Amino acid sequence: MKADLAADRESGKDAVFGGDPLTLYGVALASRLLAGTAQYPSPAILSRAIAAAKVEIVTVSLRRESGGNQAGARFWALIRDLGVRVLPNTAGCRGVKEAVTTAQMAREIFDTAWIKLEVIGEEDTLQPDVFGLVEAAAILTRDGFQVFPYTTEDLVAAEKLLGVGCEVLMPWGSPIGSGRGLNNPYALRSLRAHFPQVPLIIDAGIGAPSHAAAAMEMGFDAVLSNTAIAKAGDPVAMARAFALAVEAGRTGYRADLMQARDMAAPSTPVIGRAFNDLANDRARA
Repeated sequence: MKADLAADRESGKDAVFGGDPLTLYGVALASRLLAGTAQYPSPAILSRAIAAAKVEIVTVSLRRESGGNQAGARFWALIRDLGVRVLPNTAGCRGVKEAVTTAQMAREIFDTAWIKLEVIGEEDTLQPDVFGLVEAAAILTRDGFQVFPYTTEDLVAAEKLLGVGCEVLMPWGSPIGSGRGLNNPYALRSLRAHFPQVPLIIDAGIGAPSHAAAAMEMGFDAVLSNTAIAKAGDPVAMARAFALAVEAGRTGYRADLMQARDMAAPSTPVIGRAFNDLANDRARA
């Protein structure tokens, strides 16, 4: 299965995004879609969805209670067989100490310095605690981690995260698992404009391929989706839909989208129309 999944990804890899790689902490990637690995109906469907999406990065939540048991061991084996880069995360952590400890455990298990850092500060929305996030990011960066912080669209928080050594930011689109899409387009556009050279990955709240395309059309560098794919009626088909949407949005952004107008603008010019046609138009008026 591992060889088949790798072959599926490689078959379309060279054509993806027309030689427009995404670079994260020095690693060049063809795909701009990241996928989560939770909530899928079965391990087989998870494997097929990851292959259909042609993602190169999957996020994995480290759960202390499952790390040493048989079910946990089978899951880690499945993730290794996917043949993709693992981005462990500190999902569910409510404080700095818990997040740092979880990150250190993840580094030992997955043998990677990459960590998606989550420090949750509010229960109803699962909004990131940006104060704790900056503190934890500073500790982990000093410890050699390459941190992918799950943050809000707040410009000050973004500046502070970059200041402590983060080279990538993962702002939310809307609350985790809500499927609401991009709740605050104005603030997200402002974030993109303020940090034009920083890789920005929309994380959380994406509910449909159209949401992913909209984010990419704004100029964001990538999109992470989990629930929207895993909870779809057909996760494999939805994974493919997200891959196409991300590619379309990125291609549209690079092609330079037309500016929206308040008034109509005819696509067919008046100049060149026959004299009688113009006369008839005036007569009808």
